[in-house]
Amino acid sequence: MKTDKFQNKYRIPSARAVWHDYNSGDYFITICTSERLHYFGEINNGDIILNALGQKLDELIGKIKIHNPYCEIPLYQIMPNHVHLIVCIDGRDAACRDAACHVSTENAEINAKRDAACHVSTNGNGTNNKRTVKNEKMRDIAEECGLLSTAMGGLKSALTKYANLNKIKFGWQTRFHDHIIRSQEEMNMIATYIENNVTTWENDKFHTK
Repeated sequence: MKTDKFQNKYRIPSARAVWHDYNSGDYFITICTSERLHYFGEINNGDIILNALGQKLDELIGKIKIHNPYCEIPLYQIMPNHVHLIVCIDGRDAACRDAACHVSTENAEINAKRDAACHVSTNGNGTNNKRTVKNEKMRDIAEECGLLSTAMGGLKSALTKYANLNKIKFGWQTRFHDHIIRSQEEMNMIATYIENNVTTWENDKFHTK
């Protein structure tokens, strides 16, 4: 888990407006496992003991900027059946949108076209010139997801792929919970909640045995 002092390093100078396209801003994200099953490990004596799947999730979160340079996760906590994250999205650089096409989104039928877009390379060279027009159209579809959805969908997809390759039973809840962080005070409250989540597990609304 990230241990840097959140409030000292990541500050919001003022309350933000509403971001309708989810291509920039700061968010409190919660992603749950299917049926809230304990796929990531267990809490023992106030500590989270991650299993192989939980350790892989920890690794993927730490490397999220490799494929999503517009995305930063300064603070997160993996729990037995969910993960809390503070996600900062900066979509000002148009190049970030191209990078977004290296990750996949949900596998649900409603997102099939968007999934396809995220698997298409947008780099044009001598061998890909014939696909340039098609790739540009697919990239436009991918942008409709919003960079937040693209990054979180890619994270979920990568862990699911790892589980499948290693024959580990696993499933995510279809969607994720997102909340726009609008002020420094709200940021501090959420950071405190995340940092204390393990010690308050038994009273957590996501708690299951």
